[in-house]
This record gives sequence, structure tokens and C-alpha cells, in this order.
Amino acid sequence: MDRKKLVLLLGALVIAVVTALMARSMFAGGSAPKAEAAAPKPEGPKVLVAQRILPTGTIITADALGFQQWPKELVKDAYFLGGESDVSKLLGTVVRFPITAGEPVTQGALVKPGDRGFLAAALGPGMRAVTVPVSAKTGVGGFVFPGDRIDLVLTQTVKGGEGESLKASETILRNLRVLATDQSTSAEKHEGKTVVRAFRTVTLEVTPTIAEKVAVAQTIGTLSLSLRSIADSQGELDEAIASGEVKVPDNASPQEEEKLLRAAMSRPNDGPSTYQTGGDVSRFQRRTVPPVGTPAPAAGAAPLTVRVAGDAGAPGAAPRKPVATVRITRGKSTVEVPVPSN
Repeated sequence: MDRKKLVLLLGALVIAVVTALMARSMFAGGSAPKAEAAAPKPEGPKVLVAQRILPTGTIITADALGFQQWPKELVKDAYFLGGESDVSKLLGTVVRFPITAGEPVTQGALVKPGDRGFLAAALGPGMRAVTVPVSAKTGVGGFVFPGDRIDLVLTQTVKGGEGESLKASETILRNLRVLATDQSTSAEKHEGKTVVRAFRTVTLEVTPTIAEKVAVAQTIGTLSLSLRSIADSQGELDEAIASGEVKVPDNASPQEEEKLLRAAMSRPNDGPSTYQTGGDVSRFQRRTVPPVGTPAPAAGAAPLTVRVAGDAGAPGAAPRKPVATVRITRGKSTVEVPVPSN
């Protein structure tokens, strides 16, 4: 064989062997498990952080704050440290400026009850504070605390042109946030149990227009509080989103979306009121005006007779004058109403 060809053959063989070894090492290295470094555990004290987004004016509750491990070199003097700070003493304080979820809470970020500007800090942008007088009967027995949401019910006596006065009650405002009760913004505790005390006034967060409505309502009749469930606001929010009343941009971040939804859930509602009258509760309230929705008497049914003091036939009672009757038809419903004669 030619010597030149033999050298080329040996060179090609050497290159093939080197290439095979390199390929083997590459495949072997790719299949070998890589040793990943364990995530370093933060070393340092626990600091108080926000468990969720806390907008300005948020009243601090037990589920709003929590302790979290924090790097020692990043701890500042203004932080609340675990083992040194009592979270229960911060309940009822108000957030002075926005705090994002997971951000440490500083001492200057919270306003304590009694501090100057406390109530102004508790109010949201464009909102007002109004005070409503209540009693144990009209104030849910004292089971209303700052941060709760209530509906406002107005009860009044309506004087008609004929017949007796009519008692009426209507829900005039919904989803109002309670700011304080008799200047108190925290629930008293005794041996780990919440002490419910009676209060005479409740301060509410409202819009300027609603503030005017509350001022007028106090001169008309008696105002009562109706405590709302936490789930009610979420249900109404879902309806508002479905109807398009509340719109969330498609490109909004989770933080922006949460902020928009919380703002929508916290807004007061002064929409159409629901009402009940004395005629809806008792047939003796405004007997000349039957309650709305009274079913028509069944065909052939005997008329219903109600005896009251002074009815004919009662011992010693003076005979009553005969009364005329008027038939009132509403749609397919017809009722017969007695009209006392003069």
C-alpha cells in the first residue's frame, strides 16, 4: 500500500476515535444528575409584613398582618420585630399610605386611635365621615365594630290624607363602612374574649351625596343598622362585573386587578331602596289600602270576618254602622275593601 494513503487512513482513524470519545463524554455529562444548590434559608429576625394589599385608610384587622423571616442586613429600626411587638395592639389602627403584599410594615405607616388626623387617614379619597345616633335596639345590640359594613334602614310614620297613619321602613343605603363607635376603634378584650359594649353613636364612611341623604334621613324618622355578611359584597361585585358596571382591563396585573376589585367592593351604594309598609306586616295598618300582592278571594269562598272591640254582638258594645265595600282590581287580582261610612 502506498505510504501516503496509509498515513491518511491512520489520521482518519484517530479523528474518528477522538470524536467518539468526545460524543460519549457529552452524552454521559448530559445524563448525569446535576447537583443543585439548596435555596439559602433567610437568616435574621422575623418582621411584620402585610398579608395582602393594604390601601390607604384600611383599618387593620388580625388577618391583615403577619410575621415573616427577613434578612438581618435589611432590617430597619422602623420595622415591627417578632417577639418585641404585640400585633393585638395594632388592631384598629389605620394605614397612612399604601402597603403592598409582603412589604414590611413600618411604625410610621400606621395611625393609632387618638392620634391627630386619625379619622382623616381612615377616609378613602373623596369620602366623608358622618355620625349616626343609635341605641342597643337600632345598633345590632353592640355587635358592630370598626371595619364592618352595614346597611342603613329608615323607619318613619307616613301620614295619609285618609285613614290612619302608615308605618313604613326602607333600606335607604347599603354597604357603608363603619369607621368608629363612640370614638372607639378597637374591640375590648377580657380573658381572650371580645367584650361587647353599648354605644350611642356610629361614624360611617360615605360619599358627599350620601352624607346629605343621611342628614335628611335623621330628621325624618329613626335610623337602624343592619349588619352585612362578608360574602354579600363579593356576590354584588360578581353581579356588577357580569353586568359590565365594573370593568377590569385585560392587561391589568394581578396587583392592579385586586386593587380595582377592592375599590369596587368598598364603595357605598345609594341605589333604589327596598321598603316594607305597615300594610305588608299587619292588616290593621291602613285597612283601607290593602297590601300590594294581596291574592283575590277564591270563588265561592266565604268572606273573612274579623271582630274587634266595638263589633256588633259583643256584650255591652255599641252597634257599628254598616260599611260599604269597594272592589279594587290590579291586573288579574281583585280584592274587596270595606269603606267606613260617615
